[in-house]
Amino acid sequence: MLTLDVYGTLVAASLVLLMGRKLVASVRPLRVYSIPEPVAGGLLVALGMLALHTATAVELHFDSSLSAPLMLTFFACIGLNADLSSLRRGGAKLALFLGVVLGLLVVQNTLGLLLAKVLGISPLFGLLAGSISLAGGHGTAAAWSNVFSEKYRLDHAAEVGLACATFGLILGGLIGGPLANHLTKRVTLPDRATTGTEPGLFEQPDNIRLITAPAMIETLALIAVCLLGGQQIAALLRGSALELPAFVCTLFVGVLLRNGLGHLGLYQVFERAVSVMGNVALALFLSTALMALRLWELAALALPLLIVLASQTALMLLYARFITFRVMGGNYDAAVMAAGHCGFGLGATPTAIANMQSVTDRHGPSHLAFLVAPVVGAFFIDIANASVIKLYLGLSILGG
Repeated sequence: MLTLDVYGTLVAASLVLLMGRKLVASVRPLRVYSIPEPVAGGLLVALGMLALHTATAVELHFDSSLSAPLMLTFFACIGLNADLSSLRRGGAKLALFLGVVLGLLVVQNTLGLLLAKVLGISPLFGLLAGSISLAGGHGTAAAWSNVFSEKYRLDHAAEVGLACATFGLILGGLIGGPLANHLTKRVTLPDRATTGTEPGLFEQPDNIRLITAPAMIETLALIAVCLLGGQQIAALLRGSALELPAFVCTLFVGVLLRNGLGHLGLYQVFERAVSVMGNVALALFLSTALMALRLWELAALALPLLIVLASQTALMLLYARFITFRVMGGNYDAAVMAAGHCGFGLGATPTAIANMQSVTDRHGPSHLAFLVAPVVGAFFIDIANASVIKLYLGLSILGG
């Protein structure tokens, strides 16, 4: 096994991003179907690692110590950008999108249980290949896999859960762009000349944003407080009925800082600096996550689970096309939200943001999508998912 330390991993992640940008600019299908740059570069490296492992049994191991801070920084920036007055203005759409997302969680777990029964595998595997690993991602998959292994004596739960989450991360970044490309042919695209010059957080990351060194230092300080506070809150809640992932707690601290300091008149968050920091963290997190994928481990998935996951992917596409898009208004904003829903419905919130960025970079901004989708995908979905999982876990046990 060849191992890269933290500096080598950072260099590799940066090169993956540059390679992804070059690929998307040079390969027309990637550009036309709005494949995110970190996904394009990261998957190419992951495929290269698969070929190396197959041919020589050599593995390249990347240092993972950067992943958690980068992910938490991304969620801290979402929280620091969450102006509650703006969220109230988008309240109706936010509530509607949350209802759409909740509906997918129910449908995912129903499909997982039904296919598990038809294929003759444990219903717990059906749940692992449902909203636990897909909408929940690697963190939720790891947590519930431990429960299934220890409490229900389910063999290979951890391997299956993490493999399913990896599968979802890949497909979530691949299907959102093509779906949005299909949907944008049916809507009126925004007029770039009349949409304003100041993009929102994560929206159009290539735009120039004027910031200063003091503003960056202040923003770094706020992010550090979010990371520290989020970790402390997560530790206090651990093991209780209110337990939440660390990234949700970090986002919550960001919301409190942004709105509390502003309400007291002590400090106004400088959104341009938050935007730059958030986009850097997002791009590096996705590139480190995708280039480190061990694709050969997906081959260990039994055929029944591959059938379940393929069915879940088809379900996500159909749901985003005929439910998310139509319920959210059938317009350009709805198309961008549908692409984002594919990202966190199968993978994770960073994948959703990358999907939406690739669409808005090509077709124009969507302020509503970047107001609603990140908050639902980063905060509300985990709370809703925990309740849905517990409900379906009871059903799967009662059903044998």
